[in-house]
Amino acid sequence: MERGQAGLKSMIPNSKFRKNMFIFDHEDQMLKFMLNKWEDISREGIERRGCFTAGLSGGRTPIIFYQRLAEWDSKPSWERTQFFLVDERFVSFADKDSNYRMLKETLFGKIPIPQENIHPIPTEKTSLETSAREYEEDLRRFFKVSKGQYPTFDLILLGIGEDGHTASLFPGSEALSERSHLAAAVVLDEMRHHRITLTLPVINHAEHVIFFVRGENKAFALKKIIGGDDLSLPASMVQPRSGDLLFVIDREASSQLSG
Repeated sequence: MERGQAGLKSMIPNSKFRKNMFIFDHEDQMLKFMLNKWEDISREGIERRGCFTAGLSGGRTPIIFYQRLAEWDSKPSWERTQFFLVDERFVSFADKDSNYRMLKETLFGKIPIPQENIHPIPTEKTSLETSAREYEEDLRRFFKVSKGQYPTFDLILLGIGEDGHTASLFPGSEALSERSHLAAAVVLDEMRHHRITLTLPVINHAEHVIFFVRGENKAFALKKIIGGDDLSLPASMVQPRSGDLLFVIDREASSQLSG
């Protein structure tokens, strides 16, 4: 291991791919690192393809990053940025549990980005399956991919649940085995909203995947995921084919990691 200015960097030698891990003691340091990574990846995407494509996750953990991104003095090229959602609950955009609503309140509504550059999951449809199908059609149109092909995002930002889920890919979910579709409907129990999620092949074709993890309640799952010895956890199945996998973690979330 080597300790750099940004944090603690770890290489996991027994993995089929490289896992880069940065652990931070201070929130400001963590957010500054994320902004710098965002700037580097977005510049790279714009230089290579003329635009920067990012898949954003919902939940409480990334809210502080979205707020900081919206206030950023660097003034990113928003007109060349395309935002997609990693997953969404099957609720209206006005619902308090809507990821799109959260992103609009924390980021989209606070930056000068054209509305056509934002790609919400169309949950205000007649059925869960229709929403998933229409979102997949949007992805295929934008990225110009046909059946059997997957889009290549510049960046996908993910979180980790206490049960090891990521996006809306939950342990034991049929969506984990989906290989022919870009988006999948996820039926949950009556206590939770049904959802639409990007599938694993889409996530694993991204150029850069970042897990943004905060809080001691994530420590147990994170230990299993970093160790790579429990592939029953959906987050452990995130293994980019040729892209970079990065864990950006606060000290509380890292509390059960060895070394």
